[in-house]
Amino acid sequence: MELSQRRTSLLLLLLFLVFKMAFQYTVVNPAFELHRDEYLHLDMGYHLAAGYLSVPPFTAFNSLLVRWLGGGEYWVRFFPALYGALTMVVIWRMVRFLGGGLYAQALALSLFVCSAFSRLNVLYQPNSFDVLVWALLCWLMMRYLQSQQGKWLLWAGVVAGIGVLNKYTVMVLLAGWLVALLLSSHRRIFREKALYLGALIALALAAPNLVWQIQQGFPVLHHMKELATTQLVHVNRMDFAADQFIFFFGGAFLIVAAFAGLFFYWPYRLYRVILLMYVLVILLLIYMRAKSYYALGLYPVLIAFGSTYWERVFRNGWTRYLRILWLAVVVLPFVYLLNVVFPVLSPAQIQEKSGKFAALGMLRWEDGKNHALPQDFADMLGWGETAQLAMQAWQRVPEHDRKNTLVLCENYGEAGAVNYYNRGRMPAAVSFSADYVYWFPPLDSLQYIVLVGETPSEAYRPLIGKMEKIGSLEDSLAREHGAPVYLLSGLSPQVPALLRKAVQERQRSYRY
Repeated sequence: MELSQRRTSLLLLLLFLVFKMAFQYTVVNPAFELHRDEYLHLDMGYHLAAGYLSVPPFTAFNSLLVRWLGGGEYWVRFFPALYGALTMVVIWRMVRFLGGGLYAQALALSLFVCSAFSRLNVLYQPNSFDVLVWALLCWLMMRYLQSQQGKWLLWAGVVAGIGVLNKYTVMVLLAGWLVALLLSSHRRIFREKALYLGALIALALAAPNLVWQIQQGFPVLHHMKELATTQLVHVNRMDFAADQFIFFFGGAFLIVAAFAGLFFYWPYRLYRVILLMYVLVILLLIYMRAKSYYALGLYPVLIAFGSTYWERVFRNGWTRYLRILWLAVVVLPFVYLLNVVFPVLSPAQIQEKSGKFAALGMLRWEDGKNHALPQDFADMLGWGETAQLAMQAWQRVPEHDRKNTLVLCENYGEAGAVNYYNRGRMPAAVSFSADYVYWFPPLDSLQYIVLVGETPSEAYRPLIGKMEKIGSLEDSLAREHGAPVYLLSGLSPQVPALLRKAVQERQRSYRY
């Protein structure tokens, strides 16, 4: 009987995983391209290093794998979907570990799919792997709390080290766990040798990036400061708190159930430290004015507890017949909002239904203002058109001068898109934005500049013999709408020196 139940459980998991992977490919309308951040992350695969300005190096090596697989959009979308599917496996293991049956497993996996996690798993960013790391760390801590075996702390060290190489926010989770353990009856963990060995393992894994940060003057601190002044300053702390429930639509009751179970269900008393950890991490993120989705990694463990507890509550008598109702409460609101949460509709259709988007706050961007499309959606338009304009400019350069041409873009999205669509057919584009400032080619024999996204400044115009406008981005719904493309020629000999100086100054500005 037990073997049969296990097979049924595995089959259920497999069905959910197959659905999850397929689902992530069906929720992006063909009218949308990749997101601006994805182009930057893909370019990192061509510039492997121990660190980058905006992210640690894991993403670059993932991008190298995408490149080896052909670099198409299929593989770009594959990895965030895969990390989401692996997070589902961790949740499934947690539910089984807590004694949950098939209903608890189905409820937990349904909530993961029918929540903000699926939106997160659309984009090729460090976030999907970050959530997987947070889920694994919570799972390993559950195993340690139950068994008191040091091996789980060693594995936690491995996961933490890899997590730091993916996204630094995992350190917020680690801080929350350490303080929660110190304040709880589990403080004896600090007498465990395995805890410190695990910390050394994590430090050893993260060491290459730490050394890089030291050598470069800790650019991560500059990035955090820039993020705080340009984006996080618009974060409303009350909205952050509200979003923690909005993330789960109708399934938010399972998060409440997790709190109730951990508070009142006696067999869960061993794990009550998870509640303290949750509160500490949330408070820290609120203090930092973090984006609300930074907290998503806290919820896989709560989904497991909530689903298992809910199964027990509705286990006996007539209440068993309500189980299908609770599944419907999880699934149906998500289905209703599917075309709002994901870029399923075309840009024109989104405009027609703008009221629905505005009511959910989807049209509010990082600048605190409402726009025609959600920001992430607008960041997925116009890149191919921009790359075509850049190619047109490049083709106007005489063949014998093409090796002396610089492709310079205003921002990293434009540089990444030009490289993605035109790689191998024209020089790699660069920018003074993000990591591209470290990837400039030699400028000694510069004759032409393909300038993407901006008009030459007044200070430079006397140094430019000819300024030919090739065109501008015409897609009115793209975030970069109106961005021009110029071909600059007849350059003064001063231009290379001025550009080198600007590159050096920009690099120095990243040193904290």
